[in-house]
Amino acid sequence: MIRDPKDLQRYTASERANHWVVGICFILLALSGLAFFHPAFFPLSQFFGGPVWARILHPFIGVVLTISFLGLFFRFWKLNRIGAADREWLSRVGEMVNGDDHGMPEQGKYNGGQKVMFWALAVCVLLLFVSGILLWRAYFSFPVDAVRLGAVVHAAAAALMIGFILVHVYAAIWVKGTIRAMWYGTVTRAWAKQHHRGWYRQVTGK
Repeated sequence: MIRDPKDLQRYTASERANHWVVGICFILLALSGLAFFHPAFFPLSQFFGGPVWARILHPFIGVVLTISFLGLFFRFWKLNRIGAADREWLSRVGEMVNGDDHGMPEQGKYNGGQKVMFWALAVCVLLLFVSGILLWRAYFSFPVDAVRLGAVVHAAAAALMIGFILVHVYAAIWVKGTIRAMWYGTVTRAWAKQHHRGWYRQVTGK
């Protein structure tokens, strides 16, 4: 893909790698987790060499996802603090959904919706990690009631996270020019000016 040298860098190579490690781990966890959630999804365990390996690998992949997500969290949490402009953006999100985002409140590197998504995913990852430890019977031993609670929390948090990720992917596809930022690290100036005017001014000085 030929890119304009005037394009703006949105993500560094290490940030993109961090994102893709989290994304790949999420896909593997969703597949292996669903395999044990309902019999209809059990054939998904074959992606891992069968149910035994799926059961063994699932918690280890979960640890990798948690550590990788912590990398994203510490890189971006300051940029995802929610302020007055974000709350106004969220109150008018209907305009964005209708395809008219030209009059939306000026946003920085991330808009209100992206910030809500960031914190929602952070909570889900935390819940999944803690509840996953309760369920990891090969290495830990907890009271039965704690394990049962962990199973409920784990399933609920996983379902929420799958939903959030689907929205995240859909939004990235829907807003043309967004996906290239995570593939190549750059966006066009027109994209930045339209969707993140505050960030555009910050990086260009205009």
